[in-house]
Amino acid sequence: MARFTFLSRTPDRDYDIEQFLTNDETAEIRRSRRILPAEWQFQCGVQITWPHSETDWAPVLPDITKTYLRLAFEIATREKLLIVTPNVSELQALLEKQLPKRAIDNIVLFECPTNDTWARDHGFITIIGETNFECLDYCFNGWGGKFESEKDNAINALLSQSGLIKGKYVDCLDFVLEGGSIESDGKGTLLTTTSCLLGKNRNGNNKSTIEERLTSDLGVRRILWLNHGKLEGDDTDGHIDTIARFCPGDTIAYVRCDDPDDSHYDDFKAMEEELQQFTTENGTPYNLVPLPFPDAIFGDDGHRLPATYANFLILNDSILLPTYNQPINDNKAMQTLQRIFPKFGIIPIDSTILIQQHGSIHCATMQFPRGSLNI
Repeated sequence: MARFTFLSRTPDRDYDIEQFLTNDETAEIRRSRRILPAEWQFQCGVQITWPHSETDWAPVLPDITKTYLRLAFEIATREKLLIVTPNVSELQALLEKQLPKRAIDNIVLFECPTNDTWARDHGFITIIGETNFECLDYCFNGWGGKFESEKDNAINALLSQSGLIKGKYVDCLDFVLEGGSIESDGKGTLLTTTSCLLGKNRNGNNKSTIEERLTSDLGVRRILWLNHGKLEGDDTDGHIDTIARFCPGDTIAYVRCDDPDDSHYDDFKAMEEELQQFTTENGTPYNLVPLPFPDAIFGDDGHRLPATYANFLILNDSILLPTYNQPINDNKAMQTLQRIFPKFGIIPIDSTILIQQHGSIHCATMQFPRGSLNI
């Protein structure tokens, strides 16, 4: 049985969706009736799913817990934080011991069983409609049946029943879709990869059918497909949030490999050439901003881990950037994002432990548009 615990706040269920919208969002809704907001559009909170001893994090649980405590602090001192965990009482005691009151006051815990921690891929994809938020619950099948996912796939329905989520629950469980596989500019364009969305281990490889479903569900008018940019060690089949990200000002931040001796060089050069061919809906080229490629990091068994600076999380006033104990590359990534987001704080978070399970900061989080959380 799922249950939730408010650490401090009382839910308010009465709202008018228009009070939460910007002028640009209102104009886009009038045009397309529904929008998938860009990540930098105003949020009310973020979800994370906490690691525990029954997850693959068990061998390094103390280390990953420290990283999640850091994530919780950085998020909850800026906006609301919803934490999903199978043990509320244990986690509440830990948080109250480790975090300041100003963070605790923004945290809500929700108790239910979980398989793993990747909230980006099992979390709701939230659409802003004309009169309501639409909380789309897609099937999460462990990235094509690679890992157990039954418990994670049930989280959204339980959250909806709890009353913590505003808006209409929409059952999309007949279609496999992970949040990390799509990027929205908030203006009707979706960016994704063929290797993931057209994989037979999800929905088959009928591109026109999948495009029809995505445009219908998400309110987008067009989809840009990348055929290149596969990170070694990535077990998502090529999530877009590991290689290229929409940013304000018709900008795409993307990972570029400049080392001809690196095994990624040819594929990422081809991806860069694809990006150079893309144009906005108005027909103008995108402002392409390269991110550095981290030096190779290897797991204990010798396989290369999918380290990437593209897997950052955008908050209302800050960017949480994964770093990898590589001062030159880490600093270059910070400086690059500071130029893209000049009014945002760039917060580096050591993510060397996160990539041991082949994910990073963006993979571990899912944002909610302003007004869509009942916290």
